Amino acid sequence: MGHVTRRGTGDTPRTLKVRVKTAGKRSVASQKWLARQLNDPYVARAKREGYRSRAAYKLLEIDEKYPILKRGQRVIDLGAAPGGWSQVAAAKIGVSKGEGRVVGIDLLPIEPLPGIDFIELDFLAPEAPERLMALLGGRADVVLSDMAANATGHKKTDHLKIMGLAETAVDFARRVLAPGGAFLAKVLQGGTETSLLADLKRDFREVRHVKPAASRADSAELYVLAKGFRGGDADAQDTAPPTP
Repeated sequence: MGHVTRRGTGDTPRTLKVRVKTAGKRSVASQKWLARQLNDPYVARAKREGYRSRAAYKLLEIDEKYPILKRGQRVIDLGAAPGGWSQVAAAKIGVSKGEGRVVGIDLLPIEPLPGIDFIELDFLAPEAPERLMALLGGRADVVLSDMAANATGHKKTDHLKIMGLAETAVDFARRVLAPGGAFLAKVLQGGTETSLLADLKRDFREVRHVKPAASRADSAELYVLAKGFRGGDADAQDTAPPTP
């Protein structure tokens, strides 16, 4: 649950934060995380509206400001668990009406969602690009990545890990995107995100950083958005690869 609203005198609504009781086996970090979750309006909203994660609103907000998801597209969702971004993408491209395709990939198992293909596989596996494109029936119009490496608590280490993930996601996107395609991935503020931006500008016509309102204000989290993939004539044919 999120905020608890009660009526006081004069029927004036007031919002009370949910407090977490201290448990003997719960660490201070766990208590802080749980308190933040219980009092996060996006967590409560996701539960009400049927999204699997609060992260769904980050993609919704980004797409509202810089539209990347359109009817009939082919979309790959890297690190898709638990499936919130795949849900948004499927709704935007019209999967329920038989339009477009969404394929999600993750090391973790993902509960099925209507009209979405999920595969349990490392996206860095040599066979991953071909398997995903085979499921899509061709090259992707959009590659999404909300991946984050497990945090160590050491800021510099965590920054390097998530930026490394973003860089490998860019390499993957170059292999699977159709000309004109778009790429969206999570990064962290800390210096190296600017070099990633410069790298993307070589292959995309429009590149920018975006911080949606659903990203917590105290977080260094950013998203890099690249649109208009130039591709290569030989490598960017929009044809389905042979099924492995």
